Amino acid sequence: MIGCASALSRLALAALLSTVMSACGGAKVVDPDTSPQVLFDWFEYSGRDAAFEGDLPPGHYRNPVLAGFHPDPSVVRVGDRYYLVNSTFAYFPGIAVFESTDLVHWTQVGNVIDRPSQLDFDGLDVSEGIFAPTIEHRDGTFYVATTAVQAGGNFIATATDPAGPWSDPHWLPSVGGIDPSLFCDDDGSAYLLHNDVPEGEPRYDGHRAIWMQQIDLERMQMVGPHRVVLDGGANPASNPIWIEGPHLYKRDGWYYLSAAEGGTGPQHSQVVLRSREIWGPYAPYVRNPILTQRDQPADRDLPITNTGHADLVEGPDGTWWAVFLASRNYDRIHYNTGRETFLLPVEWHDGWPVILDAGKALPYTLPGPSWMQRGTMQSPLTGNARWRDEFDGDTLDLGWLRVRIPKAEWASLRTHPGKLAITPLAEGLDTRGNPAFLARRQRHIAFDASTLLAIPDAGIAAGIAAFQNQSHWYFLGVRRTEDGVEVFVEQRVGEAPTIVLASHVIAAGDDIRLAISADGGRYAFGHAVGDGDVEWLLRDAEGTVLSTERAGGFVGAMLGPYARDERVSPPRRPVPSP
Repeated sequence: MIGCASALSRLALAALLSTVMSACGGAKVVDPDTSPQVLFDWFEYSGRDAAFEGDLPPGHYRNPVLAGFHPDPSVVRVGDRYYLVNSTFAYFPGIAVFESTDLVHWTQVGNVIDRPSQLDFDGLDVSEGIFAPTIEHRDGTFYVATTAVQAGGNFIATATDPAGPWSDPHWLPSVGGIDPSLFCDDDGSAYLLHNDVPEGEPRYDGHRAIWMQQIDLERMQMVGPHRVVLDGGANPASNPIWIEGPHLYKRDGWYYLSAAEGGTGPQHSQVVLRSREIWGPYAPYVRNPILTQRDQPADRDLPITNTGHADLVEGPDGTWWAVFLASRNYDRIHYNTGRETFLLPVEWHDGWPVILDAGKALPYTLPGPSWMQRGTMQSPLTGNARWRDEFDGDTLDLGWLRVRIPKAEWASLRTHPGKLAITPLAEGLDTRGNPAFLARRQRHIAFDASTLLAIPDAGIAAGIAAFQNQSHWYFLGVRRTEDGVEVFVEQRVGEAPTIVLASHVIAAGDDIRLAISADGGRYAFGHAVGDGDVEWLLRDAEGTVLSTERAGGFVGAMLGPYARDERVSPPRRPVPSP
């Protein structure tokens, strides 16, 4: 049943993408029959991280379970299946839905935001848009609650099949702040928790509160009193910052309120409180936080940082597990892979859940759940897996993303079967619109990515982009000039103008292979013709440009085919007011 629904949702998505119109306004609709196209034969990506080397011991799994930009995980168990969602910010399709039978092996089955009519991200920063979705299930219906930052506020989407289709947003205009989550109690009542400013004036920068209100899920209306259930954090006297990402659980007659604290950087942590009454008062665990890595030495090997924003779930054997975000750093402070999804068992101590004891380093490998699949590869979503897209299917793989909501169909597998045809747009990587960039997550600190493409027509630049946000990216491209075919590397860093770091004119041909190789903060860009070896145009380029430490925001670096129409100027996109 799940597989059939997934296939149907993919067909529906394909039909949608082939008929996208300018319903939300913006750029002119692309006509693939008359506009020039750039043809890509394949795209290949492989990782070579030291942390993923070697075979897994029997019965073990590898962290992260979802490598690359997969922050703010939320999970729900329905029967023998688990469903997980993450933040996708201004990428489309938004809110990927993953399915697993064991919390370790995950497969994407759909997306909550898969129609341009649902939302519009034009003018948004890449780290705005969808924040911290949470997933819940009751009486045959799935609920995803989330925030569209600068794009409408808090809403809930529903579906009877996690593969979709999902409803249009049910907006919650009276709910402020971010990070809404649902809790369904035993008596059938439902409650919505969320982060927002505290009652009165905040006492300090970062002072926030967790609010709760009952919700009628049939009418999608808030009812009853709207109250603060946690002000400041687990220890208000210490002025804790950024209490957020709340979840409520019930076990043995106790209500457990767990939330992230300390900000989503190196001081990130998870705390827990409990009460016999749903409205509290909630008493904190004396050994909070129940998860953090801020107490680990900065000079440790293969560091994992930023741990927090956890969600807990019970397995079929009565054990509990936590999914949460964390980052894998190089050079101590930099990470290009974004915030990833990790998994750890939860131990109950005197009625309190503990994800990781204080002072303990988060392990890369550990024993899996008792019901975990045995004898199979964990997933191409983690480990040093090789992935190749031959573009020979009827629909694009679900892992491909676009920056913001597309206003036109510019990526097609139907016009030239066996190839990806991209119609270049005037929108550049440095705009706040929808450039013709098909993106996949960088999942490794060290990786190799390459593609084979036909040399584009005059006036068109095409190749591979390595992208963090509109002001931090690289573009390894090729274009026709009066002197021949030029291969070049562009770089954008902050407010400085885009510059060409290297270029080289080669003999004109039909196809060219472009390659990006990276190891931590060092990126290399090269090309090859035919079956020849890669000729490196630029080595040791500054890879920290693509790190969150330098670029800011909440996403990770993305890689993929990109085409730009250089014959016309890009349209201007309005930037929303704060």
